[in-house]
Amino acid sequence: MSISLADISKEINEHIKSYTIKPGIAEAGTVTQVGDGIARIEGLPSAMSGELLTFASGERAIVLNLETDNIGAAILGFDSNVKAGDIVYGTGSPSEVVVGDAMLGRIVNAIGRPIDDKGDIDSDCSRRIMNTAPSVIERKEVSMPLQTGIKAIDVMVPIGRGQRELIIGDRQTGKTSICIDAIINQKDKDVLCVYVAIGQKASTIARIAKTLEANDAMKYTTIVAATAGDSASQQYIAPYVGCAIAEEWMDAGRDVLIIYDDLSKHAVAYRAISLLLRRPPGREAYPGDIFYIHSQLLERAACMSDELGGGSITALPIVETLEGDISGYISTNVISITDGQIYLETELFNDGIRPAINPGFSVSRVGGAAQVDAMKKISGPLRIELAQYRELAAFVQFGSDLSKDTLRRLHHGERIVEMLKQPQYRPMPVEKQVLILFVLTRELLSDISVALVRRFEREFLSFVDNKYSDITDEIRISDEISEELEVRIHAVVEEFKRTFGTS
Repeated sequence: MSISLADISKEINEHIKSYTIKPGIAEAGTVTQVGDGIARIEGLPSAMSGELLTFASGERAIVLNLETDNIGAAILGFDSNVKAGDIVYGTGSPSEVVVGDAMLGRIVNAIGRPIDDKGDIDSDCSRRIMNTAPSVIERKEVSMPLQTGIKAIDVMVPIGRGQRELIIGDRQTGKTSICIDAIINQKDKDVLCVYVAIGQKASTIARIAKTLEANDAMKYTTIVAATAGDSASQQYIAPYVGCAIAEEWMDAGRDVLIIYDDLSKHAVAYRAISLLLRRPPGREAYPGDIFYIHSQLLERAACMSDELGGGSITALPIVETLEGDISGYISTNVISITDGQIYLETELFNDGIRPAINPGFSVSRVGGAAQVDAMKKISGPLRIELAQYRELAAFVQFGSDLSKDTLRRLHHGERIVEMLKQPQYRPMPVEKQVLILFVLTRELLSDISVALVRRFEREFLSFVDNKYSDITDEIRISDEISEELEVRIHAVVEEFKRTFGTS
């Protein structure tokens, strides 16, 4: 079938007649200075703080400084693509990021663009990066537990859905590992996860993604990556982008766990930006609003009221200390914002106690409100017994004669410390935690050598799985240990001990 020139001409004329020009007004400015990810711009008299700007090259920036004769903006891409004299356009809208279920299983950069070679993100939803935190009226109290699968945390420093729990400690003490375990443990628990990497090496982020993939956790996780090679602007904006992604799910009534790894590097990035913008430096050269930017971020984690869907964001920010000093500027700031902290100690880590949680400095301000009843009954005696053991262990160093009761407490404490050790990336279901810790607190392991405690734990739980799985099922369903079940557990332990040691 051939098309005549007359038909083509007729169609072109119809398009010309239907074409209309809609006049519009766009405000433009000019770049006067560029350097280190910061652009100085003249013009744009209507620009707002936090507004998104676009350059002629296609790069974007966010307005941070509004001065009498110029604007200071942080470039969100590569400043090499921006030159003095370039035209800048104001968008009239704040910075936004793509959100929605299409983000699950994806790795995106600090401005929400995919970097995992899986194609574009198919979502029409977007959300403001900088949002205000929910008001007190919009929230409800934290009451539902968020299980991390780590015995030492779930029993002694419980975390609730909607809580903000700081993970603090020196480098290489297992801070990130705890958070990755918590993500892995959310499998089949209807909790979505966001991991925000700030200033991490790209190889580290790739290893974390591979670990999550291997544990089938990436299908409910989004990774927001601002690597050490990215600009300070991207490292600054990354946690807000991750929080916006999480807020979309929270507003839909879903539960979200978000990790900020870590806020020490975030503070350093913001300090660099502020000094480049010539803001007055304060303590340790940090700007005066460093407390505000972290509180603005962490206050967005909340447990929403039932009228607003009942969703939640649980935040686990990480802060790195130097030589165990938790009294540093950023550390004390974030401690005062959060609802408790988990302190990881280098000495414990080097002694082989992993996770290296110091129960004396670690605290959860939500406490037993975020524990199931069975765990609540165990946690009180366990904390007291562990504290008594630490006090007695320090006293024994003086070489005094010990009573039988003191020796019993010391031997029991040694078994508690051994039982709270846990391999990396092997979170334990809460019902198994309750079972093995119940056996421990009832001192049913007093005749088991300390060196064999962890082997006893592995083989006993396997024995219960194979022969008495209804015990763990009952704990999971009822959330408590009845008197009848307690008697039965004692009998099962005695039965297992008859075979333990020869297996």
